[in-house]
Amino acid sequence: MKNNISFDSELKKDLKNPEFKKEFDKYNDQMNSAVALLTAREELGWTQSELAQKAHMPQSTIARIETGHNISVDKLSILASVMGKKLKISIS
Repeated sequence: MKNNISFDSELKKDLKNPEFKKEFDKYNDQMNSAVALLTAREELGWTQSELAQKAHMPQSTIARIETGHNISVDKLSILASVMGKKLKISIS
């Protein structure tokens, strides 16, 4: 009989490693920011190109942010403002 290992149990075990947890948390924060931007943009019915044009930045910048790369508070703040949103940052 084959043993089934759940993702959640393996992740819980891996998160006990401080170095793994540090990298996981960094990646998770990036992806949460990316998903928030993507969701807000799609709720407006805008394409990446439309958002980029309104924000005066290249479409490739929007694409990088939405895939978890090149995320800066300055860029997110500009994009939030263009979409009529407010950027919230939480440290917990």
